[in-house]
Amino acid sequence: MSESVLGEEVSADTVSADEVAFGETLVELDGLTKHFKSERGYLAGLRFKRDGTTLPRPTYERTDVQAVDDVSFEIEKGETLGLVGESGCGKSTLARTILQLVEPSEGAVYFKGENLAELSGEELRSKRKDMQMIFQDPQSSLNPRMKVGPIVEEPMKAHGMFEEEAKETDKSAAELREERARELLEKVGLDPQHYNRYPHAFSGGQRQRVNLARALSVNPDFIVCDEPTSALDASIQAQVLNTMRDLQEEFGLTYLFISHDLSVIRHISDRVAVMYLGHIVELANKEELFENPQHPYTESLLGAIPVPDPRKAGQRQILRGDVPSPIDPPSGCRFHTRCPHLIAPEEYDLTDEEWNAVREFVRAVMRRTFEANSEEQVRERFFDGTHPGGDAGDVVDEAISRIVLDEWETANELLQESFVQPSICASERPAYFVEPEHGTGEHFAACHLHRDEPQTY
Repeated sequence: MSESVLGEEVSADTVSADEVAFGETLVELDGLTKHFKSERGYLAGLRFKRDGTTLPRPTYERTDVQAVDDVSFEIEKGETLGLVGESGCGKSTLARTILQLVEPSEGAVYFKGENLAELSGEELRSKRKDMQMIFQDPQSSLNPRMKVGPIVEEPMKAHGMFEEEAKETDKSAAELREERARELLEKVGLDPQHYNRYPHAFSGGQRQRVNLARALSVNPDFIVCDEPTSALDASIQAQVLNTMRDLQEEFGLTYLFISHDLSVIRHISDRVAVMYLGHIVELANKEELFENPQHPYTESLLGAIPVPDPRKAGQRQILRGDVPSPIDPPSGCRFHTRCPHLIAPEEYDLTDEEWNAVREFVRAVMRRTFEANSEEQVRERFFDGTHPGGDAGDVVDEAISRIVLDEWETANELLQESFVQPSICASERPAYFVEPEHGTGEHFAACHLHRDEPQTY
């Protein structure tokens, strides 16, 4: 063939009529939700008598694991949206739900204006040609019994590529696919002569480049990258990330890049979404989010980044407590159980100092992190000079009395009902758009600290 089998390079100035223009919405999520059913195992329900016969099987308790809950955002053509959050927050589940690898419980995923959640069978299969995925582990995502050339060709074969082109040339479709695979291997920084090697002959970074070549083989518009560099060392990470950026510019790709490494996210992303326990808590352009974080969880993530200068202590903010279970997530703002800025209930007239003391007391009681030998000891530890008055003080005194009597659960319930549940943080889910300080674009922050600020849309 006289021209490259890779076809023409895509640029912002050359967009066909049936394509999305650069800067316009390519992928849109509208209330996307994925809940998994959880139940006890089959054998766990069996009970045996001494003679070996079974007792009546008890009923199963079915619960929902709320992995992703009511997520909405847009991804523009040609951009990289970084998705960051702690392990288990739902990042990978969100990625697989977007690609319809798992069926969403509710909501919609629009790709080029078409709702993927309404497609099935051959319609969905044909759409997969435009959406690809790069997985986290470069070794387990490659078939060890296949050579890398056929691995790259596999998606092309699945979608019948080059069948029509072969009729117009003196080459077979298999020969054309092999040419394309060799060109792609070269594009991602590998030697085309490695076409006949097996995956075990490559390093981790090279295997991830094979995964990248495989994803590119069907000319996708959108690639989901699920922590593609987390298994690589730092020097190889940078090389793979630079290759991905070069290929994005050359072929007009759009990335959803998932990672828990903020340095990687900052290097490759245009915008960043922060996820916590199935919710998006902040979304803004890269510079705005790193320089002007507006959600306490984002602040804690950024504060955990190591400071390279040992003479600077930094301003690390350590989160207390564990991530709640997605089976029974907190109401309102899901971060309120760990938030250092929980808003005081309006019915209590507390100073900032008094509320800080009450908040620390409530969390310490919930986690039982102290011993209570006497009421005076507890008051001195938490309320030395800051004991609140009025109704709030009465609640605190009652809780302290219960703790000294070793009635921790009763004290915790009293404090939760009096101070936590009445807070707007626990009663309403926040969603605010704040004024950005760096660059342009919307800055979404799901924190009630912004409830009295002017909203921008």
